[in-house]
Amino acid sequence: MARIPFDPRSFGGSRRSGIRPQPSPPQDDPNAQFRSLNATLLFCPTCREATPARERLLLVLPSGNKYEYVCSYCGTSTGEKVDQDQQDPTLFIP
Repeated sequence: MARIPFDPRSFGGSRRSGIRPQPSPPQDDPNAQFRSLNATLLFCPTCREATPARERLLLVLPSGNKYEYVCSYCGTSTGEKVDQDQQDPTLFIP
């Protein structure tokens, strides 16, 4: 029994037949859309199925922020990621 709160087949709204979506304009950097990916469903070992995941900030590091993915149903940790900061870190000394 799936506990997903939506029907994946109808995800994205209704589509009218015969109408094609307009392509997005070309970007300067084609790889820019892949720099930051967020997981929506991850496998939970406790629930033993793919469940919606929440992103929780764990640490703020000079190299970037560290996030943890937790199961929305039971709260089990299902993964983590480090968001690489594109800017040079600035050190403030009071």
